[in-house]
Amino acid sequence: MAREKSRKLLTESPLLDRHPGVRRMAVAAYPLFQAALDALAWALSIWLAVAIRLNIDIPDIDKKNLVKFIPIAVGVQISIGLIIGLYRRRWRYGSFEEAAALAIAAVTATAVLYVVDRNFLHPRLAPLSAVIVGGFVGLTATGAIRYAWRLGVDRLRRPSGPGVVRTLVFGAGDGGVQVINAMLSTPNSPYLPVGIIDDDPTKRRLAIRGVAVLGGKADLAAIALRVDAEVLLVAIPSANSDLIAELTDASTACGLSLRVLPPVDELFDHAPGVADIRPLTETDLLGRHQISTDIASISGYLTGKRVLVTGAGGSIGSELCRQLHRLAPAELMMLDRDESALHQVQLSIEGKALLDTPNVILADLRDEQRIIEIFNDRRPQVVFHAAALKHLPLLEQYPHEAYKSNVIGSLNVLEAARATGVERFVNISTDKAANPCSVLGYSKRLAERLTAHVAERASGTYLSVRFGNVIGSRGSVLHTFRQQIEDGGPITVTDPNVTRFFMTIPEAVQLVIQAGAIGDDGEVLILDMGKPVRIDDVARRLASQSKRPIKIVYTGLRPGEKLDEELLGDDEVDVRPKHPLISHAPVPALDPADVVGVENPDVHWMAAMCSVDLPTR
Repeated sequence: MAREKSRKLLTESPLLDRHPGVRRMAVAAYPLFQAALDALAWALSIWLAVAIRLNIDIPDIDKKNLVKFIPIAVGVQISIGLIIGLYRRRWRYGSFEEAAALAIAAVTATAVLYVVDRNFLHPRLAPLSAVIVGGFVGLTATGAIRYAWRLGVDRLRRPSGPGVVRTLVFGAGDGGVQVINAMLSTPNSPYLPVGIIDDDPTKRRLAIRGVAVLGGKADLAAIALRVDAEVLLVAIPSANSDLIAELTDASTACGLSLRVLPPVDELFDHAPGVADIRPLTETDLLGRHQISTDIASISGYLTGKRVLVTGAGGSIGSELCRQLHRLAPAELMMLDRDESALHQVQLSIEGKALLDTPNVILADLRDEQRIIEIFNDRRPQVVFHAAALKHLPLLEQYPHEAYKSNVIGSLNVLEAARATGVERFVNISTDKAANPCSVLGYSKRLAERLTAHVAERASGTYLSVRFGNVIGSRGSVLHTFRQQIEDGGPITVTDPNVTRFFMTIPEAVQLVIQAGAIGDDGEVLILDMGKPVRIDDVARRLASQSKRPIKIVYTGLRPGEKLDEELLGDDEVDVRPKHPLISHAPVPALDPADVVGVENPDVHWMAAMCSVDLPTR
């Protein structure tokens, strides 16, 4: 209770809030208070030093001379402190910077007093040895005052109260140090660190602000019980999805709620703080990949160029537009047939969405004449073709729609690009095109082959980029899981053994842009998506974070679905000549005459058009 009153006096004083003049007076008086404490410390230090010099024989102390010398010593110390800024609030009280200034002031004051007492005071007012000892004792005393003051202030700032949860911090590195400092320096923080978990044996005796390393992952259950912890915070911004998944399982077994810090690229240029701590997301479980990008090669083919993105309002297309915008193209043209989607992407990039500027283009890829007009009029130099129908079960019902959008729509864009001399064309494909067995996979494989055909005849570079599921895309399984959990369950999973590749949208787009810089004519570039993930494991981990019990129901694989997705076809070799996360594979060309005007483009026709032998390398 007394502690809470003290905290309010320091941080919530009504007198200071209602009377700014009083606040200004308090701020102005603070340096005087510092100086008074230092004066008292030096007075006692000089007296103690003289007593030590005389073997603590108090009667032998020349009190008259000492009474004269102490004001001189105090005056010299305060004067030097004023000169170097010790009493002008240049540093945080009790900080290392202030400690350094304090040492400089003490050494300088001691030297001045030594010279004055030795050469200008007759008789000497204090023994010379006592002057030197007094200086060191004075430095120690003033430093101790500041240290004690800072400990007291830090103690008052520690989070407390009924809403504060006892938190174990995983990671004693820079992220752990910064977030522990933030938690202990934020009075309204909901987290109180009570221990640190770290597997590094060299850190086993480490303590950060009084919070000790208590053991490693294997000791989590025992440590959580010992310190009565409620939350496990993963304080490693660079933690990959494997580590997050492992700690999710461990924390669930111990009855701890898991919290994480965002990945490094989300922290930008600030140190992690209390506001950055958040619950586990699907991205944390699936999508933390370390992506290295060659900015120089990317800028070379995009900066100052006219760039067109089809499907600009979609999940991939909109992120493409946002990342391309940062690379300063001469013009960024965003094409989509969905006006609401165009509104959203323009708003996310420009902060406004009046839809009255030439950079938003409303058009349907199926309209061949309209696409030709756009390319003739706007003359894009680089094209990212992200427009497509992508929902596998729906396309199984309506293969004609996949044919019209994913095959003929892609061909319309390819031919318009070839006719207008586009320098670089990047077709966004999918892992469903590797050994395809669905309408979606067949249609996207045909788009890859049409791209390879145009590559043989166009003056620019035409290539495809293939990757798996992206976290956060509209209609993804993870969106479904989240909604099902919010509704109280059950979560529906097709098969307990089904696996999928996952990557976040920004990471996938970053690699797509990089692939556009390094790909050669007619290739398909395959992005490394990491290890495939069991969907059942993801569902269970997400369900474990819910406060309510969530049931999982298995519905069986749907037509066209694979148990395990593939990124490379059977005849494609994993060759990575230019980037460690991007494979290159040749694609057999397909003559557009073979796909135009088909009356019944059903799944059997598409399968037949895809089943050709790949050329040898």
